[in-house]
Amino acid sequence: MQALDRYYTGYEADGGPWPQVQDNCALCHGVGGQPSNGQYAALAGQPAAYIQAQLHAFAAGRRHSPQMQPLAANLDDAQIQSLAEYFTRQRPVITEPPKRDEPLARQGQATITARGCSACHGQDLSGSPLGPRIAGQGEAYLRDQLKAFRHGTRQDPTQAMNAMASLLSERDIQATAHYLASLPPAGR
Repeated sequence: MQALDRYYTGYEADGGPWPQVQDNCALCHGVGGQPSNGQYAALAGQPAAYIQAQLHAFAAGRRHSPQMQPLAANLDDAQIQSLAEYFTRQRPVITEPPKRDEPLARQGQATITARGCSACHGQDLSGSPLGPRIAGQGEAYLRDQLKAFRHGTRQDPTQAMNAMASLLSERDIQATAHYLASLPPAGR
């Protein structure tokens, strides 16, 4: 019972009394925004401004997802802000470490260096005011998002990601996703 009491004391201190709006996110994005399945986005440690922008984009239909659009559309601005503040406080970890493939990882690292990904995603690729944390995201999620940017089914408001992804081969996308999925995110 003491362990349960400690859990709920921490739970309430981090986000208020039960139920909390972020509890709805846990099924896909994991407890604290850290999924165990690499096909879902890890929200833990993401910049708050990025989370807010994405939730507004889902709600407005500028970013498409049959699951996220109706959920985001039912959130008010205070709930969106609360979610963003909650997830940015959570400590990120590697979502689902891939089975290491050294040649593929080296190619991914070279692609990231050549494309200057750290300019937007931060020196450690753990997020910045310009871009989200991509270090430690799930390999499947990263691969899907890069393909979506390349094909234009996901739009970056600046079009920078769409332009960059359009230059990537299928092998570049696989390598980039593999390398990033194994990269430990910097703690917040």
